[in-house]
Amino acid sequence: MRRLPNDSGIVELQDQKHMDADELVELCTRTEVSCPGFKKFDFFEIVDGTDDFSAKRIVGRGGFGTVYKGQLTTGVMVAIKRLDENATVFDFNSELQLASLQHINLIRLLGWCVHGKERLLVYEFMHNGSLDRIIFEKTKAALLNWHKRLQIIKGLAEGLVYMHKHSLLWIIHGDLKPNNVLLDQDMNPKIADFGSARTLSSDLEEGRTIRIVGTSGYIAPEYASRGLYSVKIDVFGFGVLALVIISGRKNIILEEQGDTVGNLVRDAWQLWSDERLHELVDPLLRDGHEIYEMVRFVQVALLCVQEDPVDRPTMSDVIAFLNFESTSLLPDPKPPSELINRDATDFNLSAYVGQLNRTVAITITGSAPLSTRVRIIVDPET
Repeated sequence: MRRLPNDSGIVELQDQKHMDADELVELCTRTEVSCPGFKKFDFFEIVDGTDDFSAKRIVGRGGFGTVYKGQLTTGVMVAIKRLDENATVFDFNSELQLASLQHINLIRLLGWCVHGKERLLVYEFMHNGSLDRIIFEKTKAALLNWHKRLQIIKGLAEGLVYMHKHSLLWIIHGDLKPNNVLLDQDMNPKIADFGSARTLSSDLEEGRTIRIVGTSGYIAPEYASRGLYSVKIDVFGFGVLALVIISGRKNIILEEQGDTVGNLVRDAWQLWSDERLHELVDPLLRDGHEIYEMVRFVQVALLCVQEDPVDRPTMSDVIAFLNFESTSLLPDPKPPSELINRDATDFNLSAYVGQLNRTVAITITGSAPLSTRVRIIVDPET
């Protein structure tokens, strides 16, 4: 991979700039012109459709806003993201990238509304909600049989290939997790919440930032520790997601032991190495899975969660791997690094948990090229 010319970690100041209403209106208006179908919605129609943003209408919370179920005057159901006052221009602009994307496995952004202090984005509504509300609930997880789980994994892979190869820019989601995968009435997956998304041009394969936003258990090691981002951070998140979908388990980072990939990743690799992968499959599936499919999908997932991004495949490779009929054609994944004591790591993490905004503020020092404060969104549900 190419690195930034000066490898300095400099970040554009507008990343942290708070949203000015006039600036956002101009931005959305320009987006309307370039993206047919994207339009402005009436604020009072949104207020009526959400019962004045009633708590009973809340269907999700993201790092930068709350999502409500709403009904337009036409009767159409929509999802409305009400951005927090702490959201920045970067967050809003990242979401707006969706307006130009059209893929069956990406959520559709329908329009916008800026009214006073309100910043609202309107999306298509997914009747089965987010993946985390199903996969981790025993009464609901049974709805996802083996075939449907594999279709969700394949759908996510297809959506990511589209993002990573779309137009002249490579779009990186940056926060893949079960909460950000929505399911339609047929359980087809839609990648959602692009508030952390970034773009890279084809002549620059890697970037660096001090504004690190991700979720514990799904964030790639090089992004969490050094702020390096590329399409390979999405490959890592996809790999963890695939293991979660197959196992029905959460991925927990063992921070005290210097862990960078999580206990689910480590367990999956050990079971694969011991040829005991049947123990990884969600017990709710019982005998409904084909052993050869399970081995292939887990092996591909393990390739995606390699600690060194150079060892991870591209998402185009992933789709090819998932379609192989024999695992003998697949490379063997390298084992995760040994767990060590926290004091033995090559960088020190000084962290505290902010209970009100559910974030962890981290200072990275030591072998990292810069010392700075970064922010990682921590979802207590995952």
